[in-house]
Amino acid sequence: MRWRGRRQSSNVEDRRGRSGGGGFGRGGGGVRIPVGRIGGGGGISGIIVLVVLFFALRACGIDPLEILSQDTGGAPAGQQQTRASDEAAQFAGVVLAETEDVWKGIFQAEGATYAEPKMVLFSGQVRSACGFASAASGPFYCPGDKKLYLDLNFFDELARRFGASGDFAQAYVIAHEVGHHVQNLIGVLPKFNAMRQTMSQAEANQMSIRVELQADCFAGMWAHFTAQKGLLEAGDIDEALNAANQIGDDTLQRRTQGYVVPESFNHGTSAQRRAWFSRGLESGRLDACDTFNGPV
Repeated sequence: MRWRGRRQSSNVEDRRGRSGGGGFGRGGGGVRIPVGRIGGGGGISGIIVLVVLFFALRACGIDPLEILSQDTGGAPAGQQQTRASDEAAQFAGVVLAETEDVWKGIFQAEGATYAEPKMVLFSGQVRSACGFASAASGPFYCPGDKKLYLDLNFFDELARRFGASGDFAQAYVIAHEVGHHVQNLIGVLPKFNAMRQTMSQAEANQMSIRVELQADCFAGMWAHFTAQKGLLEAGDIDEALNAANQIGDDTLQRRTQGYVVPESFNHGTSAQRRAWFSRGLESGRLDACDTFNGPV
């Protein structure tokens, strides 16, 4: 995706590095955990050992500084990680900005006003109006505070654990959560949350599948208009489709437990998720994303 140099959203709330995700709202408190301290078996003796080792290596014709900078572009590993994290945050901010532009236009065409969501970046754990969550829960949208929550480490997990690499796979994840925000604005989520109070678990799962597939379709709609801007590169759509495939209920269950339990599905199969993303991508129309009438 051609994202560098483009506008970043001002609706990003960065709570990374704060205890418990920094509490509710902007400026929430948090306690940073100190790291890298000297003590507990280190101290002066450890420094002396390092100095002696440094000069011993130099005497053997080995440059310790060259070893330390090897494969890191000359920068310490911590700085490398910081740069990668900052770049991921910038990317997420650009994707959110692009969703703002697209959905603002779609809502205007329907005679409505698009209320932009906030995106909270967190690390490890976070509090939201929907309760407390850990990074293990994955990215999520909370209708209670109209915010989407993202631990940027999920992008690494998406590539490593789920086999869905590439920046547009990551963009698809963000666009899907924004799709839930759109559902909240148009009344789909409030209606679903009210209905499932009287539903059985099986009925709620089936309705949840339709909700999730519509969010996939909305993500496809965003990709449709992003492609019209000329921002997509070769392979981007394949990356998104692969991500949709890798996080289908059937694929996930086969990977984790070796068999599938269809009645427990609540997001849709890999085939369904690919199909509904593709439908939004091809049409760019809200009426093409009606997952609530007919088979899915």
